[in-house]
Amino acid sequence: MRLSSSLGRPRVADDLLTALRCCFRSRCPDFGLLRLTQGYATTQWTTRQQHLDSRSLRFSRTSVYSRAALQRSFSTSPQWQKKSGGKPSQEAKQANPKSSVSAEEDPYDFTTLEADIASSIERLKTDLSKLRAGGRFNPEVVENLRVQPQKGSNQTVKLSDVAQVIPKGRTVQVIVGESDHLKPVSTAISSSTLSLTPQPDPTGSNPLLLLLSIPPPTADSRRATLAEATKAGEKASTAVRDARGKHQKKLRALQLAKSVRPDDLKKAGGLMEKVVEKGAAEVKRVVDGARKVLDSG
Repeated sequence: MRLSSSLGRPRVADDLLTALRCCFRSRCPDFGLLRLTQGYATTQWTTRQQHLDSRSLRFSRTSVYSRAALQRSFSTSPQWQKKSGGKPSQEAKQANPKSSVSAEEDPYDFTTLEADIASSIERLKTDLSKLRAGGRFNPEVVENLRVQPQKGSNQTVKLSDVAQVIPKGRTVQVIVGESDHLKPVSTAISSSTLSLTPQPDPTGSNPLLLLLSIPPPTADSRRATLAEATKAGEKASTAVRDARGKHQKKLRALQLAKSVRPDDLKKAGGLMEKVVEKGAAEVKRVVDGARKVLDSG
């Protein structure tokens, strides 16, 4: 009996077969041991062969799967888009910060506040310039009177549109453009709070001429003028506070919308108060200067 080995057998099986050949050649009487050894070698070879077959099967399956994956056609699905009309994302704001932040959303934008305060101060100066200063008369108070050219009509125009005002010392000449406007102009001056009575030309050379005699200032007139200056200052102060309230509402809206950091809102509030304090101080300075000039007469 002769056994031969194959290429797929393990090395242990080859060694056992060699031992069997030696035993057979030496005519070993223990044929039971020979048969047992031969069975063990065959079992080992069979187990090794099954292991190699399983590895080959797994490799072949992996190759098939790899080829199928390479041949698979991939498709792309459309990207999910956010609905239009919503708030811009944080990435969009960071990518383009200038376009995402407008004047209404900037807590440090005091342009509107400063413009309102400047307008209030300008109106205050205009009102104070119309008052009498030390016995001198400002012709603008007459020019700004409202005149009703046509009787029975609610339409009014400024006196400077229908007449010319010329101050001469303590007398003011009012030259009316048309004879039809002579009576309406005289009525507007007499019914005003200036305490002036228009008189016709005493020489009679110019029927369109009205003369206004400016009385010297008295203690009562001086107190009335000071009261008007104080009233004008209070009006300007109220306008400054209204401008502050308007800007405060803007900051409150930004806080509710949570579009600005709390630290920025707090800092913007402090800067707003400084702008308002500066405007209030300017109003007080203008009023005090006007009262000093009015009281000096």
